[in-house]
Amino acid sequence: MRHALFWVPLASSLGIAACCITPPPPLEPQRNATPSASAAPSGPTKTASAAAQPGPIQRAYAAKAERIVASASKSHAAYDHLAYLTSRIGNRLSGAPSLDRAIEWAVGVLQQDGHENVHSEKVKVPHWVRGAESASMTQPEKRSLVILGLGGTVATPKGGIEADVVVVGSYAELEKRGPEVKDKIVLFDEPMAKYSDEKGAGYGDAVKYRAGGAVAAAKLGAKAVLVRSVTAHSLRTPHTGGTNYAEGVTKIPAAAVTTEDASLLRRLAERGDKVRVRLELSGKMLPDADSANVIADLRGSEKPDEMVIIGAHIDSWDVGEGAHDDGAGCVMVMQALTELRKLGMVPRRTIRVVLFTNEENGIKGAIAYGEAHKAELPKIVAAFESDIGGFAPVGFNVEVPKGTPKEKADATLARTKDLAELLRPLGVTRVELADHSGSDLIPLVKGGVTGFGLVTDHRTYFDIHHSPADTLDKVDPDELAKSTAATAVLAYVVADMPERIDR
Repeated sequence: MRHALFWVPLASSLGIAACCITPPPPLEPQRNATPSASAAPSGPTKTASAAAQPGPIQRAYAAKAERIVASASKSHAAYDHLAYLTSRIGNRLSGAPSLDRAIEWAVGVLQQDGHENVHSEKVKVPHWVRGAESASMTQPEKRSLVILGLGGTVATPKGGIEADVVVVGSYAELEKRGPEVKDKIVLFDEPMAKYSDEKGAGYGDAVKYRAGGAVAAAKLGAKAVLVRSVTAHSLRTPHTGGTNYAEGVTKIPAAAVTTEDASLLRRLAERGDKVRVRLELSGKMLPDADSANVIADLRGSEKPDEMVIIGAHIDSWDVGEGAHDDGAGCVMVMQALTELRKLGMVPRRTIRVVLFTNEENGIKGAIAYGEAHKAELPKIVAAFESDIGGFAPVGFNVEVPKGTPKEKADATLARTKDLAELLRPLGVTRVELADHSGSDLIPLVKGGVTGFGLVTDHRTYFDIHHSPADTLDKVDPDELAKSTAATAVLAYVVADMPERIDR
């Protein structure tokens, strides 16, 4: 996911998209939380003064929403698909044969489920290959370090590099210590804040060093950078993710080091010990590779040319299994479409699944879709993305196009809140206007489409994000089913409403 604060321009030299740079807003504090799904009321909610009356969307769609939720929330079909995707195909970085297999698999599943217009659309994507990696501390003691090269990193010279380490906790400290940096390895050791109900995850504050640290250090003559893994909890597991280079600035090797190893290097440096590290990376960028977006439709009954898009990204980083990021999102939107077809619930407008390729290191799939379907943009009523894990749903972010009048934005928000009341039994309690709905929706929102981002109970998401620990066993089948149900209800109602939700 992208937020403006740290988003790297799409025209950057590597085209790296900073996936999930700023997470959704924090969950509501538990003391104010709505009762759990099992205890949440299905009827009108009460305020301190009086019982709230159901809105027009609730009145029109309560029975249909209840039917969808009853079916989808009890089905583990999405989880079964995710088990195949993760266990039989695995991680899926752009350019890798595994991503090709995942695309072929998704087309096959969507065809088997009976959807219309199932096909793939070709996209050229960046092709970075990790290669062998190693790191060790050589002074003041010899000890191996656990690392992952950052996506897009250049290789070290053959045989690696060895240099003293300068430990900094911010860009301001880096600038202050500028004269010390030349020919050194810079370690950015900025701990990510733990999740809190008030502030959410601290990802947005910490990830800027992963995204831009190599450029900042290279400007001062550093040989390489190490970045503390962007997570608040670790069992000595490194977290990768994209790094970026700037034209005219020397490209230097960049790797993530575990939080434990980063803390060790800092402690030694603060004691006054000379800290020296040996680093060897062999990652390289190959020519762009062929890939594809995957498309499938549930054709509308009355206004088939108008459309609601429900999407996720089918690629992942090249470690772990890409289970929560974003295999869960893929199977969620696929199964949401299938549940509606199975129930015979065909809305007025078409619902389209789009599985975008290359979200993690370029969003080339999103860009290609926006360009190829530019003529359709005025008829896209809404676009939805799931890219914050397969956890239980708690709400939606609503992103209106830039320049939307406040009255119109408020009206869209009000309609979405009315719709979200249908999902209160699943635990959905919050709908907010936001400046981000999903990385793959950027071209669509820029083209005038209203974006919707699913918000899940993501408090443990960044414990495994972009790491070898993003595996199927971290996904709860029942929670995934609830988010599938929420997706299906949102898609159906928005596609079936007599008037557009964005009007």
